[in-house]
Amino acid sequence: MNLDQIELREIQMPLVSFFETSFGRTTQRRIILVRVFSEGVVGFGEATSPEGPFYNHESTGTAWHVLKDFVIPRVLRAAIGKPEDVAPLLKPIRGHSMAKAAVETAIWDVHARRLGVPLHQVLGGTRLAIDCGVSIGIQNTVADLLRKIERELSAGYQRIKIKIKPGWDVDVVREVRKQFPKIVLMCDANSAYTLGDAELFRRLDEFGLLMIEQPLAWNDIIDHAQLQAAIQTPICLDESILDAEEGRKAIGLGACRIINIKLGRVGGHADAKRLHDICQEHAVSVWCGGMLEAGIGRAHNIAMSTQSNFRLPGDVSASKRYFERDIIDPEVEVDSHGRIHALNEAGIGFQPNMSRIEEVTVRTEMLRRTD
Repeated sequence: MNLDQIELREIQMPLVSFFETSFGRTTQRRIILVRVFSEGVVGFGEATSPEGPFYNHESTGTAWHVLKDFVIPRVLRAAIGKPEDVAPLLKPIRGHSMAKAAVETAIWDVHARRLGVPLHQVLGGTRLAIDCGVSIGIQNTVADLLRKIERELSAGYQRIKIKIKPGWDVDVVREVRKQFPKIVLMCDANSAYTLGDAELFRRLDEFGLLMIEQPLAWNDIIDHAQLQAAIQTPICLDESILDAEEGRKAIGLGACRIINIKLGRVGGHADAKRLHDICQEHAVSVWCGGMLEAGIGRAHNIAMSTQSNFRLPGDVSASKRYFERDIIDPEVEVDSHGRIHALNEAGIGFQPNMSRIEEVTVRTEMLRRTD
């Protein structure tokens, strides 16, 4: 697979409503798109890094720098036979998985387009429709949160995830469960607590939660193992699982019973598939987490989520929940049963809308192969 040139492009799009976690409030997304040109075929990827280094060490700015100065030059110089060659090629660059994944996933898109088959089929997906939940950020009031939950349930979503942080936790969950006693409900703490808060998590046991996501430190699996042994509710790890090996270790320690797989966090499709397979081997369910992706990142998430062990509803939801207009055609839609249907088109299936992408572009740069 000869790569001729790779385009970097930053787009900026306001969210239809703010999204707040324990890290802070986001109102606009700054997103880096990658376009890989290879012998007449073009593939697309998206860097899912947040605007600031709070979820992890990456940001939109660092991703641009690492892509331009390290990842793309290394890829353009290399002989790449298949998409699985990309991750080993980039291993000497420590960290920066979201930057790496932007190129790696674009090359998977090129590969699938060249074969003339959907990416989900190339990845070994077995589901033609994926189950969808929603992630609802911290709201100004509990009443606002309850109204949002009602709206998302009316739209058909199968699982509700609410963000929590100290001061917005047990009492809020109690009110949600009182209003919606039978819904599939989970909480996401985004590393906002410590092992000293174990009693708070024991109190959450009474609400029949599907899981509590990443309650403790982003780089920890030891304390999570102690907390999991002390509570009934399954712990799901997110930020702690940077690759398949970390997943294997966390499972071995009993640090979690569920793992959230994010393409950017683990460095792309190849590592996501390895993590999926390890979890499946150990009967640990997985689901696809979200990073407020635009349409290209969302399309890659859909392809990944068709694999057999994605047994729980993920955070992949409709484009309109986040953006007035997305950057793909068709936009991602969720049916009345809370499912997204995989498209039977080559590559990621959804076509990038270049006129829309141009409208929201704030900078671009082309890097070319120099033989």
